[in-house]
Amino acid sequence: MSEINHGHHNVKSVYAGILLLGLVSLMGDIVYEGSRGLVPDYLKFLGVSAVIVGLVGGLGEFLGYGARLVSGVLVDATHAYWGFILLGYGLIAAIPLIGFTGRWEIALILVLVERLGKAIRSPSRDAVLSMISRGVGAGKAFGIHEFLDQVGAVLGPLLVAFWMLHSGNDYKVSFAFLLIPFLTLTATLIYTYRKIGSQFTIEPTRSKGGKKDRVSELGKPFYTYTFAVTLNTVGLIPVALILYKASVLLQPEHQQWMVPLIYSIIQGVDASAALLSGYIYDRLGVKVLVAPFILSTLPPLFTIVAPNLLTLIVASIFFGVVLGMQESVYRAAVSHFTSISSRGTGYGVFNTAYGLGLLVSGAIYGLLMDLKTPFIITLLFVALTQITATTALLRTPKELN
Repeated sequence: MSEINHGHHNVKSVYAGILLLGLVSLMGDIVYEGSRGLVPDYLKFLGVSAVIVGLVGGLGEFLGYGARLVSGVLVDATHAYWGFILLGYGLIAAIPLIGFTGRWEIALILVLVERLGKAIRSPSRDAVLSMISRGVGAGKAFGIHEFLDQVGAVLGPLLVAFWMLHSGNDYKVSFAFLLIPFLTLTATLIYTYRKIGSQFTIEPTRSKGGKKDRVSELGKPFYTYTFAVTLNTVGLIPVALILYKASVLLQPEHQQWMVPLIYSIIQGVDASAALLSGYIYDRLGVKVLVAPFILSTLPPLFTIVAPNLLTLIVASIFFGVVLGMQESVYRAAVSHFTSISSRGTGYGVFNTAYGLGLLVSGAIYGLLMDLKTPFIITLLFVALTQITATTALLRTPKELN
């Protein structure tokens, strides 16, 4: 079969490949983003405290980001792109099983298995996407992919909310329903592999300098920026605890189906914020990040005091804005502080630090909620982390120039 980036007639097959990979991501997102809207509420139903929910969420994120460093290196060494993609997506099978566990420990393991799957598949899928899109441009390919990804992220929690409402808050039925999009995902993935699996060639690149050189090559501005983002993340309450608080507020009314609905709102806001802030970042640069750093103070404060669902929805909207900026401009800024030769390592280090921030924030905010800490302590913690983070951020560009 001819290489995909040769000749005009193949542009159509390039777009077909991009679209197929996008549909695979869309189906994957329906399953795992659908479950993420329900897991905190399900764990509460199983009798778990806020600190455990915070830790489960944080540990999952840490695994999902930190393990990419290893899987990225492994895929570069083996070139087994499709092996990693198939295994990574295959592990999403853990999600529909969550509803059949009566124990939170097993539910936790299944959540972590899926997050590990994400770490295994992401670097390989992005590599394949960049390879097949050589004829039409990576920006366009990743844009189409991200859009389809986000459609799944909004659709998943909406479908789960519908099933929760339809089944009278039956967790088993709602999680089991996710088996349908998972089987569709598997079929789409196999079809995609058959269609584009052999249509591109891997060109091995020889990197100059060893890994050690690349880590030290990153320099002070990069590490100052990474420290600022990590601290900003530590001070931002994780989404799992916003949803946990929603579950607490909805308990008396037995309206648990609304929990994934709130997550769907967050995903919708996230998609718009990511798109808009990406354009603003291209025009104004790194200083744009001061806005989400300041906005990060609002979700924890609104969530902790939330006396009703409306206050919590306000917290969710602000969280969605920050999340959208984290997913776009926080990552884009890494390229501002790294040279091309050390960019892969830079992203690996940055993702690991970001994941660590999510783990710490889950533990701290979970404790603050469980211990019913006075509001002033939460306020001081939020102020301390975000003021320090913003100060570090403002110092970063100066060091670069």
